[in-house]
Amino acid sequence: MSFNPKARIDQSQIENRTGGASDGGGFSGGIPGIPGGGGSHLGIGGTIIVVILGLIFGFNPFSSSGTGTDSSTVTSDNCSTGADANATDSCAIDLVTNSVQDYWRTAYPAQTGKEYTVIKTVKFETTTSSACGTANSDMGPFYCPNDQVVYLDSTFFKTMLQGQLHAKGGPFTIGYVVAHEYGHHIEDELGILGQIRTAQGPASDSVRVELMADCLAGQWAKFATTTKDAEGNAIISDLTQDDIARAIDSARAVGDDTIEKENGGQVNPESFTHGTSAQRIKWFNIGLDKGTIKACNTFNVDSL
Repeated sequence: MSFNPKARIDQSQIENRTGGASDGGGFSGGIPGIPGGGGSHLGIGGTIIVVILGLIFGFNPFSSSGTGTDSSTVTSDNCSTGADANATDSCAIDLVTNSVQDYWRTAYPAQTGKEYTVIKTVKFETTTSSACGTANSDMGPFYCPNDQVVYLDSTFFKTMLQGQLHAKGGPFTIGYVVAHEYGHHIEDELGILGQIRTAQGPASDSVRVELMADCLAGQWAKFATTTKDAEGNAIISDLTQDDIARAIDSARAVGDDTIEKENGGQVNPESFTHGTSAQRIKWFNIGLDKGTIKACNTFNVDSL
């Protein structure tokens, strides 16, 4: 994937934080995932999923408590053009955010009759505060419905996705991950996240939410080259079959069954929270092929 060097990055959709956070509070409301994902008012269900991911990736999601003040600072990483996005992952995150939101700003009203709410991506280092509790880089990217923000440690792609999970990586991998998290925002706008009741299992609400977000990411991918910046410049100038293959490879890498195998365990469908690799690939491709929210609604099908 190549960004148009002339495209301008809208930094009003981005917040950069450094320095970590002094707050805590176990994680509530959002479900971290790899790519993470949504979930609103889950109560104990959200806690279960955080614990499962903690066991898989070896972190303690309840290492601090309380809801103190965020000590991280807001900075600028000097990302302003598509040329910058072609040069660094951090700037690519910014411009992908712009592309995804430009798409949904038009597609969401056209398909639902409702206005799309533009939100922010927060890039952070190590830890930061969120309305769902402390965000930890080990959790992977996630969407917090309590403040309607996407949280993402910009080192995730190299350290976890390409490192621990052995995905091929590349610019469009960033696109898939960011678009997946914004898929949870679409689910939130639709009122789906507030209706989640089952947090684990092969056909659980949690799995359906994650697969729908994969499908919505595929939907954006179908139209990614049509998105524009505020000045009318195309944001993405080139999208190849190799880019699509890399996004699909990332979907494979983050399947519940693949992650359990990578960590030397038995595949246990009753512990699934995000879906199998095959399911994640399937639903990304449905979005890529059909390009509609209706086609992506995993709650309207019996078989995932």
